Amino acid sequence: MQGKITIVGAGRVGSSSAWLAAIRELGNIVLVNRTENTAKGIALDISQSLPVEKSNSRIIGASDYTETKNSDIIVITAGAQRTAGMTREQLLETNAVIVKDIAKQTAKYSPNAVMVVVTNPLDAMVAVAAKHSGFPKERIMGMAGILDSARFASFIAQEANVSVKKVSALVLGSHGGAMVPIISNSKVNGKPLAKILSKEKIDALVKRTIGAGEEIIKLQESSAYYAPAAAVVQMIEAVLKNKKLVLPVTAHLNGEYGIKGMFFGAPAILGKNGVEKIIELKISEEEKKQLQNAAEKIRQLVSQIE
Repeated sequence: MQGKITIVGAGRVGSSSAWLAAIRELGNIVLVNRTENTAKGIALDISQSLPVEKSNSRIIGASDYTETKNSDIIVITAGAQRTAGMTREQLLETNAVIVKDIAKQTAKYSPNAVMVVVTNPLDAMVAVAAKHSGFPKERIMGMAGILDSARFASFIAQEANVSVKKVSALVLGSHGGAMVPIISNSKVNGKPLAKILSKEKIDALVKRTIGAGEEIIKLQESSAYYAPAAAVVQMIEAVLKNKKLVLPVTAHLNGEYGIKGMFFGAPAILGKNGVEKIIELKISEEEKKQLQNAAEKIRQLVSQIE
């Protein structure tokens, strides 16, 4: 068993993340929810699936943060969800209050944990969690880039009619309308994306990637959860197994990409200490400008809750 995992929020993202982490036997899990019976019921359901998966993970549901004591990793998924026509930014004030309390409570019982924030608006909520947990910057990160990059890769694979295994795609910056698909570092079968697809098709894929969350909400009248959960669990595994994977996450930048003193989507090495190093890739000047514009929008958003 690799460690102790706390997931706060037993909604669809939180419960799906708990199930994936459990069947992969990444550790013992505490699923925390304001409504205790909901957490306990989901935990019981997941527990009964584990003999089928031959997993020895243990999972409990709780509303009391004392159960989370000495967790190795904390995942915050709790908060109000978007509905059709709503932007992530419109959740700002409501979710800032929720994340503030969770960060304080979980940090109190697990002062040495790594914290992963999923709650929207993601970029601002990572800043809230960092401020109120008191954790070192390297032990706070947000889940966004993995999800957005996966969406971009999925669309590229469909358009190019290739296996997703042949696609390398990268999205950085904000988790919102200012996200930046990095065309210069996206490839199909090792070849630059621009040599595989026309500019018009790439532009259409970029637009669809930026609106991917809204597309799902319109179709099923609820936010996505399978893809976000898969991204969360990749981060959990990278940390608990000290895998040193380079993954796009929301991490604290100190001058990389011309952005300093804020949490922002960038490639980083993830290991047992959280964000162990920011990777600064060679990107186009236009992409760098787009990232800096995204950073300014995030600064403005964060300033509204500080």
